[in-house]
Amino acid sequence: MPALFPAHSLTAVSEKIRAGGRLTGGEALTLFESEDFDALSEIGSAARAARHGRSAFYTVNRHINYSNICVLDCDFCAFGKRKREEGAYELTIDEMTARAKEALAMGATEIHIVGGLHPAWKFSVYLEMLRSLRELSPSLGIKAFTAIEILHFSWLAKTSVERVLEQLKEAGLSCLTGGGAEIFAPNVRDRICRGKESGGEWLAVHRAAHGLGIPSTATMLFGHVESYEDRIDHLQKLRELQDETGGFMAFLPLAFKPAHRLSHLMGPEEGEILKNTAACRAYLDNFPHIKSYWISYGLDLAGRTLAFGADDIDGTVGDELIYHMAGADSPVSQTAESLRRTILNAGLEPVLRDSFYREL
Repeated sequence: MPALFPAHSLTAVSEKIRAGGRLTGGEALTLFESEDFDALSEIGSAARAARHGRSAFYTVNRHINYSNICVLDCDFCAFGKRKREEGAYELTIDEMTARAKEALAMGATEIHIVGGLHPAWKFSVYLEMLRSLRELSPSLGIKAFTAIEILHFSWLAKTSVERVLEQLKEAGLSCLTGGGAEIFAPNVRDRICRGKESGGEWLAVHRAAHGLGIPSTATMLFGHVESYEDRIDHLQKLRELQDETGGFMAFLPLAFKPAHRLSHLMGPEEGEILKNTAACRAYLDNFPHIKSYWISYGLDLAGRTLAFGADDIDGTVGDELIYHMAGADSPVSQTAESLRRTILNAGLEPVLRDSFYREL
């Protein structure tokens, strides 16, 4: 049986990238399978520098995970709980605005909001949540909700995804988060998040958001049961949607953390994270930014990915729970100075940005 993606030489792939060519699936597979980390670093760095020179980005933000009560039970997720299960929680809107006020006082320009699919809250709760946060500052970037949350709101409100997004935007939503993409391949989703939205539904939500002028980010959860071919299929679908809409601001490759019913898996090693960064940067030629989410990798390794094509190490974060409930040993927050220092140590120039990558 012929290979799905025929192999190519790394030299040929490198030359094509430098000439501004678009990689095929087979050429992406060559990067994923390579163990030549010097060459991978050179390829990723060249692709990054072509877009951003020596600049690398960071932001001052605050994560608020409003509740971990969720009707789903994804195999990889240690965050979601049932209503009366030990460790289940839900924040009031007053508690959320208090945390946002603290963040604003520390210079935050973005609030990042995601949570579980709460079985009892009405859609009006989420609209009130956004309005209360927007009242704190008209310039605050409110990056909120994943595609599955948007679908959940649509079911709650018995209306279309487009109408849900319109109402969220009117209430103060700035941009959509990229979480929940996992891996689009149906056979992989059946093994790690059965019952969650399909890859096609995730893409449809983001297509609708972009059509309404709501930008978003995109993610890929890697290092579990997926193959390299599954990753390439995932990246291809993202690249095609970006060709269509241009609405993605950044791509975040998220390292799988062994947890819940998938705790027996290993997760990706450092070398896999570095080569994945280079391959994603090279293949996603229409994505402006590749973000290295330090919560996922740890700050030291996130700094190393800057030499493999990443150009953004996210933000100060403040209070992340999803990765940490899965056993992440990174801190729950960083100072802006530690992010700057990480970028400088990588030989790049730190650029403080807002939610839309405008320099501050």
